[in-house]
Amino acid sequence: MSTLQIPTPSRTAAAGTTGRLPALLRQVPLGAVVATAVVLFFAVAALAPGLLTGGDPFAIDLGAALQGPSAQHWFGTDQSGRDLYTRVVYGTRESLLIGLGATALAVGIAVVLGLASGLGARWVDGLVNRGLEVLFAFPVLLLAMLFVTIYGPSVTTQVIAVGLGTAPGYARMIRGQVLSVRTSGYVEAAHALGHGRARILRRHLLPNATRPLVAVVALGVGQSIVWASGLAFLGLGVAPPSPEWGALLDAGRLFITHAWWLEVMPGLAIVALALASTTLGRFLQSNLEGARP
Repeated sequence: MSTLQIPTPSRTAAAGTTGRLPALLRQVPLGAVVATAVVLFFAVAALAPGLLTGGDPFAIDLGAALQGPSAQHWFGTDQSGRDLYTRVVYGTRESLLIGLGATALAVGIAVVLGLASGLGARWVDGLVNRGLEVLFAFPVLLLAMLFVTIYGPSVTTQVIAVGLGTAPGYARMIRGQVLSVRTSGYVEAAHALGHGRARILRRHLLPNATRPLVAVVALGVGQSIVWASGLAFLGLGVAPPSPEWGALLDAGRLFITHAWWLEVMPGLAIVALALASTTLGRFLQSNLEGARP
């Protein structure tokens, strides 16, 4: 007498999940994995720096001034004997705040200008475009320097300066997206079905026109930190003894001939975060473009 064999659902599901997991992991590039790890490290440094170092970023020890990297001081010490690794870790918060704040401000301005230009009357579109062309004629760093020179160096002015300088590029991108989505088939179908203007804007135009911003924000954070660090290097950043990365670069340039680590170590932190955010942005961009309707 034969016995009917019924497979156990839990075992079958577990086997399928186990088989799919390596395949999903193989689809993620190694660069994206490394970039995610780097971003997570800096996120921990910004939110809970005490987990990465037990030192005080403002503790002065003149007897240990300008010591090179060692087992005791991984990144060396500065001219006041402060541990540079500790200062880089604690400076992550201000640097990320500037990068995120400037990007958020730029994107906010860009969304307003891009929607006004793409959905408004022809004269509105022309007015916005002429204004963007004027701003494009000036380099980002020059606009930021002008703003900081007028209102004085601080975290707030750096955020506003970099945000205003980078907003035109985002605005032009959003305008192009709005014009493209406005003439798409699903928007025309929504009009044919009698959907109201507000509903079409909320359910179709905004989600699809702003979809590239997910990747652009990741790209923009690193770029904003680089711009802000450039301002600080020129003496237009946060005042010392702040451990903000740009301020560390500005303080270390006076000792670059005999204390290279004062420039290299904060510079490596800036490069690492900028590269990681750019890599994640490219990865998100490629996946979002493949998922477009």
